[in-house]
Amino acid sequence: MTTKILAMKNSVFYGLNTLQSIHARNFSIGAQALGPVNLKGRSFLTLKDFSSDEIKHLLWVSGDLKHRIKHEKQYLPLLQGKSIAMIFEKRSTRTRMSTETGFSLLGGHPCFLTSQDIHLGVNESSTDTARVLSGLSDIVLARVNSHTTLEELVKDASIPIINGLSDLYHPIQILADFLTLQEHYGSLSGLTISWIGDGNNVLHSFMMTAAKLGVHLRVATPKGYDPDSSIIQEAQRLSKQVRISRHGTQFLLTSDPVEAARGSNVLVTDTWVSMGQEEEKKRRIKDFLGYQITMQTGSVAKPDWTFLHCLPRKQEEVDDQVFYSPRSLVFPEAENRKWTIMVN
Repeated sequence: MTTKILAMKNSVFYGLNTLQSIHARNFSIGAQALGPVNLKGRSFLTLKDFSSDEIKHLLWVSGDLKHRIKHEKQYLPLLQGKSIAMIFEKRSTRTRMSTETGFSLLGGHPCFLTSQDIHLGVNESSTDTARVLSGLSDIVLARVNSHTTLEELVKDASIPIINGLSDLYHPIQILADFLTLQEHYGSLSGLTISWIGDGNNVLHSFMMTAAKLGVHLRVATPKGYDPDSSIIQEAQRLSKQVRISRHGTQFLLTSDPVEAARGSNVLVTDTWVSMGQEEEKKRRIKDFLGYQITMQTGSVAKPDWTFLHCLPRKQEEVDDQVFYSPRSLVFPEAENRKWTIMVN
């Protein structure tokens, strides 16, 4: 992971300069969040496996990289001589571009592998692929159909594996979302996020992260499109745990979009028809009737409410008035995919 390399260059990322850099971006931080964390050699399949301090560390180093490279024009070849194997079983704009540009900005070499190039688990087993890539690259990012594929790669690889998206989680997207909100609001603690849409992999990653950052999460999904039951249980446990220790977070599940949006800082949605669900499109659009995010939805939210969408977007999910409004953070959110993937 990039953070493993960054940790070895503590003169760049720790001390007074880091504090000044973070305060200059209006980040609200605590002393504990700047303490050392051990991410050496860690794979990144789900934020369920990362503590509050570790997630905060990833966010703040992402923000620091963005500040130094984009605004101060620093050259930081921290990954010079390193390579990343990028396995894509599903097409992508943001995941591919953010990984290729981010890794290159740090001096590394990205290698793009589609299902036509690598035939993962078909012409070659996951075990053999993991072992081969461990000898040829320093890290693997895999965007896969099944989360099981990632778990198989981790089992047999001797290098870190990053989840570029699976059917169960999309953790790199959530880091970008939280970096965007941290930049906009200055602090994450106490924010309320309302998810209005499908109980999918992006929502699952929100559910594994929100409570750890002191964020309230309100979820509205149509009946039959609920999040995974085991992930619901874990999110409830995390929320209860934080509530006991910090008098913190609330986690709400409902089928009413208005109830979910009430009193919220951030309205979030995603595609209602994911890749592989095209045959279900007509039924899904009918089932999601009333879930489109509009200014009317935002009328029950807090006055400073904002909007997120991980893209690509369809108009039935959010209308143009919201999507292209000053409340919409979708394009900074898309850019932040690059800065957060660099720290993974």
